[in-house]
Amino acid sequence: MVQGTSSWAGKSLLTTALCRHFAHRGVRVAPFKAQNMSNNARVVAGGEIGSAQYLQALAARAEPEVRMNPVLIKPEADTQSQVVVHGQADAELSATPWRERAQVLWPLVEASLQSLLGEYDLVVMEGAGSPAEINLADCDITNLRSADAADAAVLMVCDIDRGGAFAHLYGTWALLEAEQRARIGGFVLNKFRGDADLLDGAPRRLRELTGVPLAGVVPWIRHGLPDEDGVTPPPEPAGGGRPRVDVIAYPAASNLDELKPLEQVADLRFARRPSELGSADLVVLPGSKHVAADLRWLRDGGFEPVLWERLSAGSRLLGICGGMQMLGTELRDPEGVDGAGKGLGLLPLITSFGREKLVRRSHARFAAELPNPWRELAGRELEGYEIRHGQTSAGARAEEALEGGLGWAYGRVLGISVHGLFECPDLVAALLGTAPPQSLDAALDELTDAVVPALDLELVERLAGVAE
Repeated sequence: MVQGTSSWAGKSLLTTALCRHFAHRGVRVAPFKAQNMSNNARVVAGGEIGSAQYLQALAARAEPEVRMNPVLIKPEADTQSQVVVHGQADAELSATPWRERAQVLWPLVEASLQSLLGEYDLVVMEGAGSPAEINLADCDITNLRSADAADAAVLMVCDIDRGGAFAHLYGTWALLEAEQRARIGGFVLNKFRGDADLLDGAPRRLRELTGVPLAGVVPWIRHGLPDEDGVTPPPEPAGGGRPRVDVIAYPAASNLDELKPLEQVADLRFARRPSELGSADLVVLPGSKHVAADLRWLRDGGFEPVLWERLSAGSRLLGICGGMQMLGTELRDPEGVDGAGKGLGLLPLITSFGREKLVRRSHARFAAELPNPWRELAGRELEGYEIRHGQTSAGARAEEALEGGLGWAYGRVLGISVHGLFECPDLVAALLGTAPPQSLDAALDELTDAVVPALDLELVERLAGVAE
């Protein structure tokens, strides 16, 4: 199991690299995270799981499935979230207080874990936050309880770039009970930059205090994989005439991981204020976990007139799923699922939210003829996925752009219900002129090649029980 001293320590990165490493070794390996909190999700057989476990499964060369992430928490507001169990949204658990969920969820989590342990040679587990969050110890099913259930050895990873790394590692170790400390087989320092001599004797002193050896010093890596959640600043613009893509980063923006391939061919920027929308070739309204609230945020923040200005100046505007719903004229909510209100009126669409969530893989084709500036998409296929409560219908002025009522165009505005467009290289080339040169599988190999040599593999493989 990979645990961390905090969020963003590098748990997902290390878990992904280890899954690919063991797969290369010929080990039948699967990822597992008992409970993930993220609005980045992917569709697999049975429903949706966190995108991190989806990518880890691909790294392991295993078929992604709901057992690998049996519980997914999708935040909708500061004190509100949707609980997804075995791929399906559970309204009753979503309304249950946080601490009371654990006793209901744990049997389901343990069953998934034990079934994976029975089918694979190795399960690489990922923790959440920190195992030393003693205020949550009674309801922590992702770190301590899962490690105990699997009798897992633990690698504890820390972000050294933040500073205070040795205090974080020692403090985490010190706050654990003796039996939990005994599981920690190695410490990993992540995001290291600079001269390794600066570490001096600190790892040795930490081992004297804890008995835990240093299992690796992983350098700062600019990798080609999306982050698990949130908005991470992309690389600095490369210049050289690359197209610019601006993405509006509203508070409940979802599925931002699908934008990662754009970094290879465009200057990608996330805008939280209208002033940050520049002369972009393409402006994107991404998915949203709370469409009505994000639409209010967008309108209250002054984005609405600026979007009209950008269209008049020649920018194209693309709405994806919830972003498409915002572009319509009206949101209807008879079931009280998301919220009702007036849309931006940039597409002649009406969306009604239903209680049942649609979660499915999708294969669709763009219309044989499309107006400029979307003409290059005409006739091309889109392999993607849908995760939504909204059902959208179009008025007479809208031109169906994606077959099956999955997308519409009107002038320089395009809305689609399907996620995954930017993960189809030929569609990126059609939109921006160049296809991303690096595949997802190549990015997984590149990450592994950067991480694994920085680890004490003899120690790591011994902890995993696969040492030669």
